[in-house]
Amino acid sequence: MASPTQKFQQNRAAAEGEVEMSFIDHLEALRWHIIRAAIAVVVFSLIAFFNKQFLFHDLILGPSRADFWTYQVFCKIGHFFGSNEPCESQINFIIQNREMSGQLTMHISTSFIVGICLAFPYLFWEIWRFVKPGLYPHERANSKGAVFFVSILFVLGLLFGYYVAAPLSIQFLANYTVDPTIQNQMDLQSYLSTLTTMTLSCAFVFELPMIVFFLAKAGLVTPELMVLYRKHAIVVILIIAAIITPPDISAQIIVTIPVLLLYELSIHIARVVRRNSAAKLNAELLIPGAE
Repeated sequence: MASPTQKFQQNRAAAEGEVEMSFIDHLEALRWHIIRAAIAVVVFSLIAFFNKQFLFHDLILGPSRADFWTYQVFCKIGHFFGSNEPCESQINFIIQNREMSGQLTMHISTSFIVGICLAFPYLFWEIWRFVKPGLYPHERANSKGAVFFVSILFVLGLLFGYYVAAPLSIQFLANYTVDPTIQNQMDLQSYLSTLTTMTLSCAFVFELPMIVFFLAKAGLVTPELMVLYRKHAIVVILIIAAIITPPDISAQIIVTIPVLLLYELSIHIARVVRRNSAAKLNAELLIPGAE
């Protein structure tokens, strides 16, 4: 029976294309990728858990206060265009907990979500390490930098969701009333659900360019097809913006604009992919003639 070191060497040699892995070897390799990914999530979750003050007061509850960075920026922009509304009166609700173990449960679940977000680049890298040995050499060459760009887009989406989409949604819902005598008292779970939904939705929507890149590499998407269905895409983007934002036209426009820019960027990426593929094919066709 092979020792763990021997198994590791066999798996590494298989990843480098030196030997062919059996089904059991694939399961063994997958198990270790999952274990390492789980350890990373646990470590980041524990870091978040033991930094409760920063996690909740500064990060999670930041958008619930009027001094949050986003509100101050939008307030200054409003003053620039002639608005006289004071910046301190933008948030008007109370967050409360109604369950005995609600705060402890929310502390654990929130730490776990933050741990996943922080460990996402490593998680994707582990997935990529498992998938990469099964790709052809040209597929590996076409996918260089995938981990970097996927991670960058994910982080940009998180930042956009946290600093733009989520605060706009929270501000609108917190100040919306059907009667002035009704006070908004939000449940902690409801608040966190809104915040995480807005943030994570934007994080995954921002992966559109990478999705188009891989689809274009596979020949499933062309720039002409994306241009042809641009109007349909705009409608879909507006629907997505309406789902992840409150029924406030300004918030929907602010969320829609960057997604439309990402769609246009994806069209350009599809053009570049096809141009490079055509150039490579032409080069391969010229090789026999040159001989």
